[in-house]
Amino acid sequence: MITSTSSTDRAARPELVSAASQAPERAPTQRPDRISTENAAFLRAELERQPEIRPEVVARARLLAEDPGYPSAEALRHVAQQILGSPDLSEDES
Repeated sequence: MITSTSSTDRAARPELVSAASQAPERAPTQRPDRISTENAAFLRAELERQPEIRPEVVARARLLAEDPGYPSAEALRHVAQQILGSPDLSEDES
């Protein structure tokens, strides 16, 4: 758990901030939607350069699969808490 190191008595109080020190509001600027595909060819070429099967990753996966302590009980507990705390999206389908 992360504890706060800041003191609440140091928080800016609105009544002490002068109106002159506040930044003026800017009007939102309209920008047209754009998409850039200039890097797509580079990314595609880099992906093609990668081997389809990486033997070192397969070997590590096999070692982990054989380890009865993997994943740890703490990791499983954390994942279970995340699943239990997530919203049930199937309720929105009605």
